Amino acid sequence: MTGLEVVEAYLAARRALGVRLEREGRYLHQFVREAGNAPLSDISPATVVRFLRGRGAPTWSWKVRAASLVGLYRYAIARGIVAVMPLPAHPPKLPPQQTPYIYSVVELQELLEATAVLKNTVSHLRPLTYRTLLLLLYGSGLRVSEALALRIGDVDLALQLVTVKNTKFYKTRLVPIGTRLTQQLAAYLDRRRMLPMPEGEGSAFLSSRTGHGFCYSQVIRAFQRVRSTAGIGCPPGELRPPRLHDLRHTAAVHRVVAWYRTDKDVQLLLPRLATYLGHVDLRSTQRYLQMTPELLQEASRRFAHYAGQEVPHA
Repeated sequence: MTGLEVVEAYLAARRALGVRLEREGRYLHQFVREAGNAPLSDISPATVVRFLRGRGAPTWSWKVRAASLVGLYRYAIARGIVAVMPLPAHPPKLPPQQTPYIYSVVELQELLEATAVLKNTVSHLRPLTYRTLLLLLYGSGLRVSEALALRIGDVDLALQLVTVKNTKFYKTRLVPIGTRLTQQLAAYLDRRRMLPMPEGEGSAFLSSRTGHGFCYSQVIRAFQRVRSTAGIGCPPGELRPPRLHDLRHTAAVHRVVAWYRTDKDVQLLLPRLATYLGHVDLRSTQRYLQMTPELLQEASRRFAHYAGQEVPHA
């Protein structure tokens, strides 16, 4: 069997069990292409190491690539296709993971204003589309991939609900949105309906001038321009600037800060936030709540209230 045939058989077997493996599938297809579609038994450990390393210094994608190959080779070993797993015994030293960034309210406004840099003569709606994307990510806490996958029929403006289908864990959830975000989405949708709708109400909500959706990499490149125009660079001690995905972290932290300030029972509400974000357990949500100075101050104030002390406002 060729490498591609084994990969296809492996992915089909895993997906039949309900595992999506989208990113892993892309990596495995890349792996067999780089190996010349040779049988797995003919692929040398050196070829595996080159694939894992990628271009330049090793990054955290090394671990994802390695995990993808481990699954593939375990499948192949169990079926007698190969005898051993050719992955290196020890991973290289990887850079520290990027710390989630929490945008300030001022920075959020600067990002929204900076979407004007995307204006061009071919697509007049482009700045508004990306502005709407930023508002949607912050106002709903959606993952970037979830926002890009939305169809027009998934956005119910009357009920102020967004239906997120086939998410990261093959679940569908209803995400309530506030009145202000609903108004922004309604204003965008009025303009969006003037563009082609190749699938009717099943057409992409966030649309290019052709009526089709955007790919993830295209959106990230556009965000990099917007972020640069907004003047948001690398935070102290970080190697990379904030990401588009960090709007999801920001939404979670700002929500918890608001709960503290209105004397809500945060511990009671955290499981609801986890459901809202589409997390499978509370631990995933807790990782989103980076202890920013603002959140730390509000948490300290709550503790001081219970302890009968006074914490001054900053």
